[in-house]
Amino acid sequence: MLASLRKTGSLARVAHAGQRRFLSIHEYQSVNLLNAYGIPTPKSIGAKSPDEAFKVAENFGMSSSHSGLRDRKTAGLNAVNCSSTGTNRLVIKAQVLAGGRGKGTFDNGFKGGVHTVDTPEQAREIARKMIGANLITKQTGAAGRICNAVMLAERRDPAHEYYVAILNDRVTQGPVLVVSSQGGMNIEEVAAKDPHSIITTPIDAKKGLDPSVALELARTLGFKDAVAQKEAADIFVTLYKLFKDKDATQIEINPMAETIDGRVLCMDAKLGFDENAQFRQKDIFDLRDISQEEPSEVEAQKANLNFIKLDGNIGCLVNGAGLAMATMDVLSLHGGNPANFLDVGGGATPETVKKAFEILLTDHKVKSIFINIFGGIMRCDYIAEGVIRATKELGLSIPLVVRLKGTKEVEAKQMIRDSGLKIIPFDDLDTAAEKAVELAHA
Repeated sequence: MLASLRKTGSLARVAHAGQRRFLSIHEYQSVNLLNAYGIPTPKSIGAKSPDEAFKVAENFGMSSSHSGLRDRKTAGLNAVNCSSTGTNRLVIKAQVLAGGRGKGTFDNGFKGGVHTVDTPEQAREIARKMIGANLITKQTGAAGRICNAVMLAERRDPAHEYYVAILNDRVTQGPVLVVSSQGGMNIEEVAAKDPHSIITTPIDAKKGLDPSVALELARTLGFKDAVAQKEAADIFVTLYKLFKDKDATQIEINPMAETIDGRVLCMDAKLGFDENAQFRQKDIFDLRDISQEEPSEVEAQKANLNFIKLDGNIGCLVNGAGLAMATMDVLSLHGGNPANFLDVGGGATPETVKKAFEILLTDHKVKSIFINIFGGIMRCDYIAEGVIRATKELGLSIPLVVRLKGTKEVEAKQMIRDSGLKIIPFDDLDTAAEKAVELAHA
């Protein structure tokens, strides 16, 4: 998304960790959802194996009733591709939840997560190189992310490409439509070089996008005739309807294209959804692909822990998102590098604390653990009990620095002393953080 509106990277992920995280779905799933709302896209079909990719490509020019993964993964959406040309000129795309796929490299040496294909044999060969391999892009980190599926889409030639997104905006405290006539490229670069080319329009959350406003935007963007302008305006309006109906947090179309044959199509789609709405969006959350997520984060979510894995070597266990952020800052101030963000919340139990330790210890880079608890709602003796239990049962050998303040603090400290375990207690935050950094560097 727009870097000027929403930061990327580890720290940005941490900033959202105090809330529920957002669900992202694969491109082929996003396309199916657009089609369910009558939003036109190139015909696109997913495949989970090289042989399936061959069959999809072989039958692609036939009826769009061949729905591949759509039947299995989005049952009930009745997706209809709105633009079928009966062509075998296809694009094959690795289905990995990360940006920069086209310039990425697979861990088997194959370059590029997006390729053109002209024959079913080509589709099968490229799918064989993609599926089961990790795609490494600028957004995945060095390990990359596993590719379990590919999407085959018809190639449509654009006369002009546009950028379209709907997201929630903190400034207006509501949804906005963000558009630009410079699509098909990195929108962050556009924002930096030509910020005036990006138009942001507030949307009335209840009434939706006014069709007359949408039409005027289409004219301003430069769609060439009244028919194309109306098609673009209708897409803008319908995108917001989807955004609202499905509790989306973002819809990004990059590019939306006006093709050489005069059609307006959404060529690429990225959709994200609010996990707080999972209870009423079962069809959407059934699409979740946990293979694209950090395993330790998935495990933490099951235990209702707010956990984000980072790149450092000091494990952190804290209660409260604000204190967790402050703890990470203090560690950094003393030359340390946090291995994670972990907020156990106010309702943690000894069992939850033990689970948190298990998750921390899955990261072999962790050289010391820093526990920083302010006991308001949370009781320090619960934390102490969980720490003692985890240390004994997990055979903890990593140095453990503990700072406990607040409710049941005295009892907690006595429990730690009585345990006879090598747990290093502190009262002062700076001194504790400095010791955790020293132990991590030892």
